[in-house]
Amino acid sequence: MARHTCAMTQKTILITGCSSGIGYDAAHGLRAAGWRVFASCRNATDCGRLMSEGFDSPLIDYADSESIYSGLADVLEATGGTLDALYNNGAYACPGAVEDLPRGALREIFETNLFGVQELTNAVIPVMRNQGHGRIVNCSSVLGFVGMKWRGAYVATKFAMEGLTDVLRLELRDSGIKVVLLEPGPVTSDIRKNAIPHFEKWINWEQSARAEEYAALRDRLYTDSGPETFELPASAVTRKLRHALESKRPRPRYYVTTPTYLMGILRRILPTRMLDGVLIKG
Repeated sequence: MARHTCAMTQKTILITGCSSGIGYDAAHGLRAAGWRVFASCRNATDCGRLMSEGFDSPLIDYADSESIYSGLADVLEATGGTLDALYNNGAYACPGAVEDLPRGALREIFETNLFGVQELTNAVIPVMRNQGHGRIVNCSSVLGFVGMKWRGAYVATKFAMEGLTDVLRLELRDSGIKVVLLEPGPVTSDIRKNAIPHFEKWINWEQSARAEEYAALRDRLYTDSGPETFELPASAVTRKLRHALESKRPRPRYYVTTPTYLMGILRRILPTRMLDGVLIKG
């Protein structure tokens, strides 16, 4: 991992999932804002690329406990044992109908999207508690509070993340550690492309009762049709992240993109059946 000398007043942050998209933009945006950024990735090639760009880049794979502890140890060695903020950003999707998700697919995605997030967070909390302050920001999604077809595995992990994050916020209220959720909607990233190997590994769509319906999903996965409606660049998330990190009194939740705001309103005001109708139409 690259080493840099920094002023004692420079704030430090560990960000996961920095190989592309939201994490990559956050790493660059926060470094430009004066933060010392530890931009972690789950494979060594991406870590090497980020180190060539001047970042400290520990190897952290949420599915590998050893990498979580060794990566965090590298960060704490570099900072002298302190850390101002943790941004849990890393995640992936496994598209497919819920009835076609085998147990292994759910086990695997929860290991990365939830269990690893929780394990790293639990390892960081004692550091922040000892220093008397800290920020923990978890990247959820609009799919952390509403469901959409074909996204059941991802939705399940984000709903679970939101529950744990809400409880953690309550439990750490008087500790000096602030806990925040970011909830982006459509944002430019590689999440769709990165979902293809998981779809191919786990979803036996040809034998599914919904085989004909998979045509649209597969077209969406394998065809680059350009930005989605209301899609924003990853920098839109970084702007909200900076507020969550730098505000003296951060909000518990930050919506990003029009669909997130819209779904937040509809979820509050519509009966479930009416909301289902909106979600089914996409």
